[in-house]
Amino acid sequence: MSNKLTHIDETGNASMVDVSEKQKSTRSAVASGKVQFPTDVFKTLTKQDFLGHKGSIIQTAVIAGIQAVKKTAELIPLCHQLNLSKVQIDIKPGENSLHIVCKVRCTERTGVEMEALTGVSIAALTIYDMCKVLSHDIKISEIQLEQKSGGKNDFNR
Repeated sequence: MSNKLTHIDETGNASMVDVSEKQKSTRSAVASGKVQFPTDVFKTLTKQDFLGHKGSIIQTAVIAGIQAVKKTAELIPLCHQLNLSKVQIDIKPGENSLHIVCKVRCTERTGVEMEALTGVSIAALTIYDMCKVLSHDIKISEIQLEQKSGGKNDFNR
């Protein structure tokens, strides 16, 4: 990996990376994160099959995460707009928590790490929004890139 920041030009200003000379290739990324609940809140959610007054907590978070992936270039100023091939978000219960995994794929000149991380982040925030009526002691944590492939450097955590 280079030790030079690619989004800063030689004068120190923000700059979008020029990917026009890169070859298109299949790019993929997987990100994950966790939403941790107080024990009593998680028991309540489990008993209600993760259904709240606003509907299915998990399915709403999945849809929000997918929408966020598609809007990443609008949210993060120097990200390229990409034609996505696949977005998949899985949310599974754990110990007093919901574990979120977002997988993104495209055939482009740049990767989809930011899209996968954005999907996890917005899915987690949606879960928080839908559950905050039960407690504000909900923690969003461990948002991280798990894997990326298809560019100059592959990565596996």
